[in-house]
Amino acid sequence: MAPAKLKRPASAPVARLLDQVARAMHSIGHDGGLFPAQWTALRYFRDAAAPYNTAMGLARFQGLAFGPVSRSVRTLIEKGLLRKAGSAGRGRSEIVELTSMGRALLKADPLLVVVRAIEAMPPEQAESLAMACEAIIAAVQAQKHEPTQAAE
Repeated sequence: MAPAKLKRPASAPVARLLDQVARAMHSIGHDGGLFPAQWTALRYFRDAAAPYNTAMGLARFQGLAFGPVSRSVRTLIEKGLLRKAGSAGRGRSEIVELTSMGRALLKADPLLVVVRAIEAMPPEQAESLAMACEAIIAAVQAQKHEPTQAAE
């Protein structure tokens, strides 16, 4: 007997579930006296390799303007979570790295609840989720770069 074929769920309810997940993740990102973007910055500098461990590298990673990202990095330096570690390239960009306090704070990263939820999934389900997220991110990023159509 052939295996039963899975029925494809309706897209709009799945999109609403994804929106709910995004909102929940954003909400838990307000922890440890940081904003979600600051947690993202800490994770980025934990994982970034040279020459991407700069505020400009973070801005490109997030798809954001340099100014607000630079202010976030400056704030994290003032909080003692990041530190300047020299200059990159022709000296125009500062290399940024985590301090021991930043590394310690990441041990209580609010995103770990999501990591644990994914780790509890069967491997096939986690892999499908990863592929779906990558496809959605690519579609959203492509839409961001398309000119908007004016209403006629």
